[in-house]
Amino acid sequence: MVIKVVVLFLVAMGVMAMFGKLRYPGQSRIAAMKCPRCGKFLIGKSTCECKRKG
Repeated sequence: MVIKVVVLFLVAMGVMAMFGKLRYPGQSRIAAMKCPRCGKFLIGKSTCECKRKG
């Protein structure tokens, strides 16, 4: 019985890993909204803090 639970858990984790690797529409747009220097998300049209500081 315990072996069945462990096997089902491992299968469920494998299925979740497969779904996690899927590429959803709009991921490229989300990646474009990040600062290329530090990786922070840019909100609005202002520049990133790392460019303003120095």
